[in-house]
Formats: sequence, C-alpha cells, structure tokens
Amino acid sequence: MQDVRDLGLILDSRVPLVVIETFEEKRALDMLMRVATKRHKNIYRWSCTDGLSRQSFGPSIAFSSEHDDPQAVLEHIKEMSEPGVFVLCDFHPYFEAPHSENAPRIVRLIKDMALNYHSVPHTLIFLSHKFTLRPELSRYSALFRLSLPSDEQIMSIVREEAKSWSNQHGGSRVKTDNIILKKMVANLQGLPAGDVRRLVRGAIIDDGAITDDDLPDINKAKFELMDMEGVMSFEFNTEEFGHVGGLNNLKRWLQQRRDSFISTHSSAANKPALDRPKGIMLLGVQGAGKSLAAKAVAGLWGLPLLRLDFGALYNKFFGETERNLREALALADTMSPCVLWLDEIEKGMGQDSGESGTSKRVLGTLLTWMAERKSKVFMVCTSNDITGLPPELVRKGRLDEIFFVDLPDAEARREIFNIHLNKRSISALDFDLIDLVHASDGFSGAEIEQAIVAAIYTAAATQDMLVDAHILNEINHTSPLSVVMAEKVAELRHWAAERTVLAN
Repeated sequence: MQDVRDLGLILDSRVPLVVIETFEEKRALDMLMRVATKRHKNIYRWSCTDGLSRQSFGPSIAFSSEHDDPQAVLEHIKEMSEPGVFVLCDFHPYFEAPHSENAPRIVRLIKDMALNYHSVPHTLIFLSHKFTLRPELSRYSALFRLSLPSDEQIMSIVREEAKSWSNQHGGSRVKTDNIILKKMVANLQGLPAGDVRRLVRGAIIDDGAITDDDLPDINKAKFELMDMEGVMSFEFNTEEFGHVGGLNNLKRWLQQRRDSFISTHSSAANKPALDRPKGIMLLGVQGAGKSLAAKAVAGLWGLPLLRLDFGALYNKFFGETERNLREALALADTMSPCVLWLDEIEKGMGQDSGESGTSKRVLGTLLTWMAERKSKVFMVCTSNDITGLPPELVRKGRLDEIFFVDLPDAEARREIFNIHLNKRSISALDFDLIDLVHASDGFSGAEIEQAIVAAIYTAAATQDMLVDAHILNEINHTSPLSVVMAEKVAELRHWAAERTVLAN
C-alpha cells in the first residue's frame, strides 16, 4: 500500500515532527501501528479524553491521569529516555484561543524535543482534520495526507455496500446499471473512504436502488462535507436542455464533447486523442438564457454545478481576495468532475480603475489555475459586457469558445412558449402559438415567461380560463429590453457578429 510505504519513508528519514491531516483517524492510527511495529518502535496515542496510552504490542504502561493536560504530557514525553512515536490527536486547539496563553510553553517543549532528536529520537505526530504548525516548528516537520480512494476502490466499496444490503434483505439485488454506477464513482472522487461508504449506503438503503435521482443528493452531500459554503455555492437544481428553448449550436457543441470530458479512458488506438474541453464564455442580452444554459450544461453532462460568487469573493484586506479565490478553485478541483459557473464575470475581472490592483491579482490567480489545472473542471463564464474583460482571459486557449446568446428567433420563441406553458401544466395545444410568437418578436425568454405568469394571475383574478387574449394583452403592455435598451442591444449584436459563435 502506497500510504504505508510513504509514511514509512517519513519515519525512516528521521523527521521529528509529522502532521497528518485527515478525518479518518482510525485508519491513520491503524496505518501508524503497522509502520511502527514493522520498525520495532513503541507507539503511543494521546487525546484530551483518554490521556496517554501505549498502542504497540508488549506490556501496557500506566500513566498518571494528569497526562490529559497537553502541557503535562509534553513535559512527560520530554523526560522519557526510551524513544517512541507519539500520536497527539486533535492538538490544534492548544495553539488557539482560549488556550493560547499556554502556547509559548507548548511550542517551546515541542521545539526542544525536535532539537534533541539526535539524542532521544522521539517522533511527534499531530493527527487532526486540520493542523498548521507554528512557523518556528515547521522547518522540523513533514506533512502527510492519506490518499483518497481510486475509482476501483470506490467501486469496490459500492459492491460491498450492495452486498451488505442484499444480505439484509433476503438476497434481493440492488437495482442499478453500469452508466449510473460510473457517474456515481466519478462524483464520489475526492472523498475519504469513510465518507464514500456512508454516501453509498445512504443512496442504497431507502429503496434498494442506485438511480439518477440519487446523484444530485450525493453531490450536495459531498459539497457540504467539503465545507465550501461562502464564496462558492452548490446549485442543486440544474436544468435539462429540454427546458432551454433554442441554442441549438451550443447544444450540438456540448453533445460532441460530453464523452471526452466525462470519460476516464483514453482514445482507441486507431483514433486521435481528444483534448479535454476547458470551458466556454456565454455572452448575450440579459434574460436571453445565459444562466439557464450554464445550469443546463451540468444537467446535460450529469455533473454537479458550482457557482462562484464574486460579490462574496472580494475582501477589503490586502491579499484576502486572492486567497479566497485560490481556496474556491482548490475546492472546485476537489469537487471534480464538475461544472464551475462564473456568473457575470466582468464584475470580478473588469479592469481596475483604482490603485489597489486587486482585479489584476485576481486575474493572475485565475489564469495560473486555468493554465495548470489537471482536474476535470469545466468552466462556464457568463457575461453581459465582454468589452470590459481583459483580452488574456477571453483569448482562444484559455476557453474553447465564445458563444453569443441572442434574443430568440421565431422557432426558439415557439419552444419557449411550449416549455413554460407545459411547465405549469397548461397544454400549449390550446393556444395559437403563431400569433403569440409573432407578437413576442424582440422578447427574451425571461420576458416571455413573465408574460405567461402575469397572464395566469390575470385569469385567476377574474376566475377565467387562460386564453390567448390574456397572454397577448400582457405582451402588448410590455416594453422588452430590446426596445428600452435598443441602442445597447444593437451595439452588443454588432460587436458579437464577427467575434463570436451564435449559440442558436
């Protein structure tokens, strides 16, 4: 096992301080037992509830109850003449308030043992979900993280949980298929084995099946386990492209690249290797469907959708904004495969008019990540005004394509009427769609939807059946954005005509 080998190399390299960050404490302790026993080292475990106890084989050693105090146990370890491996569980609070008044002495005790390692080779292992050593100790330390389960190991866990459920239910088999299993395995990447097992068990236990309906719940649970709330949000309700009118060119482009992004296998020997898609920019008129299309990309590819909130990203303190972005992008890497939606990106990446240069530093952080990332994160950037974006962000190579989402044409408007009427359990066959489509020329999808919603309210107020006249009346009393902002819409269309690909 690679983890055992790597941990053994760290101990063999005589590093006095080792930090292990993991939620799987039991697994880490079992691994340390194997490594220490193989090297004939005594291993001890300490926690604030149990004090110090010997874990290795041999006669047990009784310790005083005072060793539940972190300072006391460090003083005791320092006085021990027999070398040992000491696993200190959840030691991180003792460097923080309200324990910080004792931190200087605790830090000094640890440093004394690190400096005296050549005489008494004690190895202190700090085992916690998250642990940061003080700067004066970090040069004597090594960081170790347990590896996450591979696709094969995740599939093995799925089989084990399916077998366990089957044994408990008289031999009934868990219902699923290979396509859904592959999606589940892909979506469980980046989680420790214990969390994988719990989520798989939760998906099976309610109905004895693993279906497409389980995947959004798994993705949401994974997101919550990653503690991503803040600048990043999980969009639980992704859309199907059947709920998006028009955008046929975009739909075709995404269908062609779906398998090459999701697949974990290389191309066949007689076929050229396909580069993994990086992302797209959706530019267009407000309300024309950019946000809906971004959600539909995740729905079409069966992937979780993360939305980066630039409003929450920016911080008044120097360097904090870039740190927030780095953490958000790292979380997207962990959540992969996924779709990362950067909504209204011009608000966060526009040219800086002030002297702080924050936008330039944010841009540099994003470009570095885009160039170096190996994870399966597909970017969907939406923008209402691309002219404010720096050219190095929108050039080919950073993103695969720039699509212009224009106002819907007649055929797309017909689809939009069908979608929104059927969505509200109203048969589109009861309406003259030709008249409605003609009357709504210049309307965006959002404006058509609002006309239908307003017409339904009007009909309900008079207790009438909804008819064409109600919708036509709302359309005739609406001034669409293409009229109110005619000059800006015309300017945007003119700019995009030779610079972008039409999404419809």
